[in-house]
Formats: sequence, C-alpha cells, structure tokens
Amino acid sequence: MALEHALLVSLSERPASGLELTRRFDASIGYFWTASHQQIYRVLGRMETDGWVTCTVVAQQGRPAKKVYEVADPGRAELERWLAAPTAPDPLRSEVMVKFRGASYGDRAAVLDQARERLADHRTRLAHYDRLAERDFPEPAGLRGRELDLYLVLRGGQRLEHFWIDWLTEYLTAHEENR
Repeated sequence: MALEHALLVSLSERPASGLELTRRFDASIGYFWTASHQQIYRVLGRMETDGWVTCTVVAQQGRPAKKVYEVADPGRAELERWLAAPTAPDPLRSEVMVKFRGASYGDRAAVLDQARERLADHRTRLAHYDRLAERDFPEPAGLRGRELDLYLVLRGGQRLEHFWIDWLTEYLTAHEENR
C-alpha cells in the first residue's frame, strides 16, 4: 500500500487540510499506517498534480489561508482500483522479535526492559481502543456499511493488542520463572 491510498481513504471520509490529515494519522489511521507530516504534504502535492485530489484555498480569520483537499474523480477511480486489487500477505517484520531471538547474545536485562516498555505501550493502546469502542460503538450489532467497517477495523486493533499483551506477558513470565 502506498501512502496515497491511505490518504484517499481518509479524504473519502471527509475533505481535510494537510494539518487535519496529520492529526487523523496521529489519532486513528496512524495505528495501522504511519506517515510524517512532511510525507503527507509531499504526497498531497503529488496527488494534486496527478489529478487525484483537488484543493480549495479557504481563508481563515487571523491565520493564513489553508488548503482543503478533496478526492477527485481520478482519485476515486484509483481508490476503487486499489480496493479491488488482490492484497499480498502482510510480512511480519518485527524488530522486537528479532531482538528477543538474539537476547542470548547480548544484554538480556536490557531486552527484558524493552519488553516491559512494549507491554505497557500495548496496554495503553488497548485501553484507548476500548474507550473508542465504548464511546463510538456502544451497540455494534446494528452497524452497517461504513460504520461497520470502522468498528471492525477497531476490533482488529483490539485483537492485535490482545495478542501483543498475551505474547509479551508470556515472554516476560518465562524469563522470570527461569532466573
């Protein structure tokens, strides 16, 4: 997947400025696909040049004007093409797993500290996802269409966090028991 496709999805949800897209990445899409604000602005410029998005300059009181981007017909066509194209299996690339595998060759205590930090991060992220689910989807059984898609992606995030919490706990417990 290219950043372009993540931006097309986000802009299909609602038009936005570059700053608003950056905030969306920080708050939601960024849990699944990361991009810096420089990357977002650079790609938006390229997408505008390619005709995938249009840009409207909106005056703001007391601040410089902002550019608001919206998906154009060629962008919608590209998004439809991309959505229909087969998706390659996601390769598992995990630096932490490689470190765990190599822990015997270095400072195991430092690796275990990293595992504890990761575990705390995953617990924090799961708590955030749980709050979002409770706030935004209190009765998921009746969801349809876009709302169902959003909920199921959130559920996928919750399940991934449960995996990481369970596995990191198992890793740490095994090493604590084998001291």
